[in-house]
Amino acid sequence: MNFDFRTVPLTQLPPGGGGRVWRVLGGRGMALRLARLGIRPGAAVRLVNAGPWRGPLLVEVEGVRVALGRGVASRILVRPLP
Repeated sequence: MNFDFRTVPLTQLPPGGGGRVWRVLGGRGMALRLARLGIRPGAAVRLVNAGPWRGPLLVEVEGVRVALGRGVASRILVRPLP
């Protein structure tokens, strides 16, 4: 498996930081579920807010805000925007 070391999990973006989805790790079901939310390779995402005490992340994708658990968000690899 080839990994791009310029990518980071979505959970590692700073609040207000953005990036482009590079890959979704996990099975086909996970990829389909996230694609229905607009989170697919090439989509621009922005971390709006991270909940306290390892709570959910509020992510904006294509103008829509979506809450994601940290386990799911850690499977979304993004290339941070400069």
